[in-house]
Amino acid sequence: MSSTRQDRLALSLVVEPGDPRLRDLLLDLEPGAIVAAVRGRHARGQPRVPEAWSERGHDLDRTVETARARAAAGGLRWLCPGDHGWPGALSDLDHVEPLHGATGAPLGLWVRGKSNLAALSQTSVAIVGARECTTYGAECASELAIDCADAGYTVISGAAYGVDGCAHRGAVMMGSPTVAVLACGADIDYPLSHGALLARIAEDGLVVSEQAPGQRPMKGRFLSRNRLIAALTQGTVVIEAASRSGSLNTLSWADQLGRTTMGLPGPVTSRQSTGVHAALRGGKAVLVTSGKDVVEEMRGLGADSADEAPLLLTDFDRLPPTAQKALDGLDWSEPRSASEVAVVAHLSARQVGPALALLERRALASRIGSGWLLSRRADVG
Repeated sequence: MSSTRQDRLALSLVVEPGDPRLRDLLLDLEPGAIVAAVRGRHARGQPRVPEAWSERGHDLDRTVETARARAAAGGLRWLCPGDHGWPGALSDLDHVEPLHGATGAPLGLWVRGKSNLAALSQTSVAIVGARECTTYGAECASELAIDCADAGYTVISGAAYGVDGCAHRGAVMMGSPTVAVLACGADIDYPLSHGALLARIAEDGLVVSEQAPGQRPMKGRFLSRNRLIAALTQGTVVIEAASRSGSLNTLSWADQLGRTTMGLPGPVTSRQSTGVHAALRGGKAVLVTSGKDVVEEMRGLGADSADEAPLLLTDFDRLPPTAQKALDGLDWSEPRSASEVAVVAHLSARQVGPALALLERRALASRIGSGWLLSRRADVG
C-alpha cells in the first residue's frame, strides 16, 4: 500500500467522516502532514489539529492494524482517490457548504464486493424515502427501481427499512447491480434483518461505507452518509418523506451538488408525503410519477422521445423479465409449486420467489395452499 493510501486510511480512523475542518486542512496540507500532526509530530508553521483527533490517534498503528484485520475478516477493501474504481464525482463535495455540520469528499471508502464503483456510479440514480413507508410507497419504490435498472441505471440507496430496501430489491429482481451506502461499517449488517439483502447486493453490486470496519451507526452518521449517496449519483428521487425526514437531507445535498432532484408525490392526505409535497411546491424537486419520468429527467426532457416506442402498454409489459417468465409458467386450473414454476419457466430458485411475490402483489397470481394459479389476464392495459 502506497504511503498516501496508508495516510488516508490512518486519518480516516481518527477523523469523523464529513468533518469540515478536515476539508479545510486538506486544501493546504497532504494527508501525511495531518497524520504527523495527529501523532504529535508538528512541523514549523503547521496548524495544530483538534485535540479530539490527537486523542483518537493514540496508538494509531494498532488502530490501523485492527481495522485492516477486521476488513480482511469481513471481505472489505480500502478504496481511495487515485485507485482504479474511485468515482471522481465525489470530489464535488469539497466545493459545497456544510449541511448539518458535514461536508467534504471522503478520504476513502471501505467496499464489500468485487464490482467497480466508478463504473456503477457513472450512470446511476438514488432512490430514497421513508423507513416506515406505506404499501403505496413500497410498491412505487420497487417499480421505480425496476424501471430505472431496466433503462441501464444503477440504483443507489441506503439499505434502510422501507423505501431503501424496496429500491434495492427492485434492482436485484431485475438482475441488475445496486449499491448500498451504509452509516456503519461495511462489514456490519444494518439493519440486522437486511443481512441476506446486503449479501445479495455485494454479489453483483457493492456495499460501501466511509465508516471504519466494525463501527456502529449513529444519528449524525446517517446525515453525513447522505452526502455520499447524492454525490455518487446523477440524480435523487425521494418517495414518501415526512416534513423532517432524513431523505430530504439527501435531496438537499443533491441540489447543492447540482444533481437532478425529483420527488414522487403521494396521496394529498398522507402525512408520509408532506416533505415531498413541500419540496415539489417549493421548486426543490421535479415531479415524477414513473420510471419513464425519471429517465427523461436524467437524460434531458425529450432526449429520445422521437424514436421511442410507447412504454409499458399492458400489465405484462410492466413486469420485469423474471416475473414475465414466472407468469408464463403458471396455469389457470392446475396449481403449481414454486419449484415447478421455476422448472417450466427456466428460472432459478432464487429468482422465482420474488417473481411470484410480485405477481401476487399485482393480483396476477394467487397462492392456493402450496401452489400458485393465474388470477387474471396480464395482456390488457
